[in-house]
Amino acid sequence: MRAAIYVRVSTEEQFAEGYSIDAQKDILKDHCIAEDWEVVGIYEEEGYSGRTIKRPAYAKMMEEIDRWDLILVMKMDRIHRNSRNFMNMMDELYKRGKMFVSSTESLDTTTALGRFVVDMIERLAQLESEQVGERTYMGMREKAESMVNDEAGSRTLGFNPPFGYSLEDGLLSSMDDEMGVAKGIFDSYIKGSTMDDIAYGLNSIGCLTRQGNPWSKYSIRNILHNPIYAGYMRWDGVLIRHFAEAAVVPTDFNRVQSIMSSRSRNGGKANILLVPDDDFQE
Repeated sequence: MRAAIYVRVSTEEQFAEGYSIDAQKDILKDHCIAEDWEVVGIYEEEGYSGRTIKRPAYAKMMEEIDRWDLILVMKMDRIHRNSRNFMNMMDELYKRGKMFVSSTESLDTTTALGRFVVDMIERLAQLESEQVGERTYMGMREKAESMVNDEAGSRTLGFNPPFGYSLEDGLLSSMDDEMGVAKGIFDSYIKGSTMDDIAYGLNSIGCLTRQGNPWSKYSIRNILHNPIYAGYMRWDGVLIRHFAEAAVVPTDFNRVQSIMSSRSRNGGKANILLVPDDDFQE
């Protein structure tokens, strides 16, 4: 087996823990002798943090991956102090048929126990990632529930503005040409036109979607279903009032939802999203 020895120490770590570069090299060379591994490269890193992958010796070692069969370190935190970076490295090693060995820990992927331990580390890293996602979701929902817009400006949680709207310095605003089309779509539907009829009419006059595609009943339905055209942004079931121009008043938007539901295959039994309006009567 061809071994790449990687040693690293930062000034703070050497002072606190006493792990010198030379001490690490001596221990790892002895390990290779005991295992009958050939040392094909020693990669020394001094003064660099293990929390980043921007380290010249580490980068050189990974560039020369074809020269060696395994990486040998004294402790796992010598090569990475960030679990995500460590697992990214392990993924790359697996793809290339390479192995990883920590001399003072049970991290030797040449053995079944070592592979089991690394698998547990990967699962813990995945758990950490999912917990971060959950905290981000909860934070976004809390922000959505507490967001208050006013006539001075309508802020968003960050999204791609739909047809009829744009974002300028984080503020939602309407686009005159597209907003006129959106208003016409709601007006035509309320007057009895079908979604196919509306799409055909827009295409016949050369009016296309923002992406330059012909309109379809599905793109028309997306507009008719979106509460942003009635003055409300929606995030995970939470409605957030905005004060950019609306294409339709809440009463008419809710009326459109009822019409669409009644025309659906289940005969109006589907749950429909209505926006707040004190004057609306079912």
